[in-house]
Amino acid sequence: MSEKVMPRVDIAFKKLFGVDENKDLLISLINSVVSKEDQVETVEILNPYNFQDFKTEKLSILDVKAKGPTGKRYCIEIQISDDGDYDKRALYYWGKAYTQQLSIGMGYSKLNKTIGIHILNFISIPETKKYHNVFRPTETESSVHYFKDMELHTIELSKFEDQIKGEQLNEADELKLLLSKVKTSLDRWVAFLTRHDLLNKRDLPEELKDPELEKALEVIEVMNLSDEERDAYEAHLHWLRIEESTLKKAREEGIEIGVENVVKNMLAQGMYIEVIAKSTGLTIKKIKTIKKTANE
Repeated sequence: MSEKVMPRVDIAFKKLFGVDENKDLLISLINSVVSKEDQVETVEILNPYNFQDFKTEKLSILDVKAKGPTGKRYCIEIQISDDGDYDKRALYYWGKAYTQQLSIGMGYSKLNKTIGIHILNFISIPETKKYHNVFRPTETESSVHYFKDMELHTIELSKFEDQIKGEQLNEADELKLLLSKVKTSLDRWVAFLTRHDLLNKRDLPEELKDPELEKALEVIEVMNLSDEERDAYEAHLHWLRIEESTLKKAREEGIEIGVENVVKNMLAQGMYIEVIAKSTGLTIKKIKTIKKTANE
């Protein structure tokens, strides 16, 4: 039996959420993330899945752009790997999505709130254990929320997944642990994206009973990939697994051989200094010093 398609690999993610026949899944995902005032009942997918377009996309970043009935824009991005400067790229892509609403001659009043929903396969905000963080610009002293058109959500899958992984647990116990963490509709979607392998659409536990989630499991199960799509999927899956195993090995070795040797191993793997800093807690300056001594 062939391995199940992993929904958090970008090409599978867009084929799942970025097609008109699965708008209900996209709506459910959006509504699980945003506030009550930004919920949608219908959406228009502005860049539906097309593999020819996919081939020109930047590797590791893929998005689904949608517009709600009131004109609000929703940009859902899945990112396989952190290749540095994620915070700057996040603002850049949000800015592009916001400004692209205007064509020549249109007034600024035509601009609508734009919400970025960034689903990350890496840890970008080590300062907090929360896997879902919401960013809105507010005034420093009064906390007045004035620039209301800007909103960014980060969903760090690794943080959720780390909470439910047990080194010595069998699948049944892992599923019990997973269910103990599922409290919200977003938890359900993140459980699907991270541990769909534990879920059976024909026997979903009560905590995961949801028509959209059941449909998503069905779509993933029967998803057909062309030879070209399969090659792209396998390449991106391989990349994801290499990065995950590198970070896991680094964390394990850090206990035995010290953080400096871990940093040297990560540098040897070609990982960016910013990524190493976030993974180890060291400063960029310290990592550059270690890199310099390693090259001497």
